[in-house]
Amino acid sequence: MKFEIKNLTIATIAALGIVAGGAGARAADQDIVETAVAAGQFKTLAAALNEAGLVSTLKGSGPFTVFAPTDAAFAKLPAGTVENLLKPENKDKLTAILTYHVVPGRVMAADVAKLQTAKTVNGKMLNVTTKGSGVTVNDANVTRADIATSNGVIHVVDTVILPPNN
Repeated sequence: MKFEIKNLTIATIAALGIVAGGAGARAADQDIVETAVAAGQFKTLAAALNEAGLVSTLKGSGPFTVFAPTDAAFAKLPAGTVENLLKPENKDKLTAILTYHVVPGRVMAADVAKLQTAKTVNGKMLNVTTKGSGVTVNDANVTRADIATSNGVIHVVDTVILPPNN
């Protein structure tokens, strides 16, 4: 009996080690949503994706390129804007804004720098400007690029990108 308990204890410790090791998985092993949530600076984006019903899409096979606004980017919007967008009656507008941040395919920074425009999942075009080593998408600066995920890539932006006519 002692032998079985000892083996069970060793097996349990080994299993916990595997689970704990998996918690620190590299971003490339996680999808776009998991990577954004783990980063801790995209809580507003995660809430908005959930309200818009886009989580399952961005957990899908993709690939997708997401220009992800940080919580600080959302905080730059006029007071009450985020709360208003998260209301069920504004789901279409929220979806239009969020899908304007997503480009089909895996577009790495080296590719973005060669573009002047990019067609979004929303169907509207983003303007891409490169100055020196910096990239601007519409009025948003890319502050961190090429965060690889299992189903695409994330480029962090400092401003929420609003589609035309919104």
